[in-house]
Amino acid sequence: MARRLTAAALSLLSLIALVSCTGTDARRQPQDADPPRIVVASGQDVTGKNGIRQQLIDAWNAKEGEHGYRARLVELPGSADQQRSQLLGALQSGGAEYDVVNLDVTWIPEFAAAGLIRPLTDDAVKAPGDIIRSVDSTSFWDGKRYAVPFNSDVGLLYYRKDHLRKAGTYRTDLERGVTWDVLRELIDVVNDRPGQPGYEDGWTTQLAAYEGRTVNAIEAFASAVPDFALTDRDGRYAADETQLAAGVAELRERTASSYMYGEATGSREAESLSAFAEGRTTFLRHWPYVYPALYETFKGNLGVTRLPGKAVLGGQNLAVTSSASEQRAAKAAELIAFLTDPDSERCLLRAGFAATRTSAYGASGSTPECRHAAAYSERAPASPTGESAELKAPDRLPGGLSYSRDILLPALSKAVQRPRTPLYGAVTQTLITELGALYGPHSVGDVQVAKNLDEALSKVLPE
Repeated sequence: MARRLTAAALSLLSLIALVSCTGTDARRQPQDADPPRIVVASGQDVTGKNGIRQQLIDAWNAKEGEHGYRARLVELPGSADQQRSQLLGALQSGGAEYDVVNLDVTWIPEFAAAGLIRPLTDDAVKAPGDIIRSVDSTSFWDGKRYAVPFNSDVGLLYYRKDHLRKAGTYRTDLERGVTWDVLRELIDVVNDRPGQPGYEDGWTTQLAAYEGRTVNAIEAFASAVPDFALTDRDGRYAADETQLAAGVAELRERTASSYMYGEATGSREAESLSAFAEGRTTFLRHWPYVYPALYETFKGNLGVTRLPGKAVLGGQNLAVTSSASEQRAAKAAELIAFLTDPDSERCLLRAGFAATRTSAYGASGSTPECRHAAAYSERAPASPTGESAELKAPDRLPGGLSYSRDILLPALSKAVQRPRTPLYGAVTQTLITELGALYGPHSVGDVQVAKNLDEALSKVLPE
């Protein structure tokens, strides 16, 4: 049945719509003879038109006299999978003059093994010890650094405090953490006494047949099996049927119909955000970038905390293409060092991204000033688009906690990675396909699902 979206939901969905908009033409384009340009290829910026990535590029260009180059940002259209295909095709054929590529963390092994990006020297990264260790580990393959973390990502749990209050739950502030058992207890109470028009069920996430299903699966597997790893450091298959069975059982329990919103099995980021915004569910697993918009909509009725159990690490890293000339590669490394330096990371955090550096999070309850991008400076009255330059969501949470330092930073530090392999595309498709049995019309037991998954992964990955 079609539903009418509330104004709040429409506002929130405008964030997600960016990832499917048609972007700048990714084909080879003429370059200005003077000054020379560094071309940066990236997916759509979820912070909007003239977003934080473009503003950081503008800040680099303002220093043209120091380095003699200008940078140009090319935003690729389509989904993440479509962007990956575009980049692979362009770099393998030489059809686009990209010097820097902004890659999803799961793509680094594939692009490195294919020789499409080059190992980086120390010139490309400032103060590497400041980068969050778990985040920086995504930059390496085969013992070499191929990229520098640009913006990170990790799953968080958002919740509606007004739902909990109306249901009379014994807890309404969950910022200090929650277990799956407690979460299910709270959902049981809300389900018995919802008190919210349009409410349907406890929590929602992204389980459609795309990368979101893989993310949720790895979070469940890593929570169920200590030190779980689907691949080893060389990309070989490292799991077994027993581990997979435990993970499948955990995923099934988390997504049981008695707790999970029914349409979650067909939801991506946009659909799950809409269900939460419209009050059809109380809890939502989503990414940090939606926090400012959610707070702007719900104010004190919004809560945010770390996911129970393990959370998957996401994000994008900047790399230099192998097709760039030596001179351009050197300047591209300088650009990457600027875009990922401590001040740039502070700007990214203020814009709603998860920063990759510990220093960006500052003291508890504060967000250090951003100087590279004036629209996100505490002193700027307004951004170039006329929007308020202040953070849309507060860093200070109930009980004296800091959103950035006490929730986001620990979540990033303890996050787990998806399988690291040049064959990641085949691995994630295998997970998506085989785990679809959990959400199909016919019941398939955990052991059988695990057996099928083990056999399929053994064919895809070297052992």
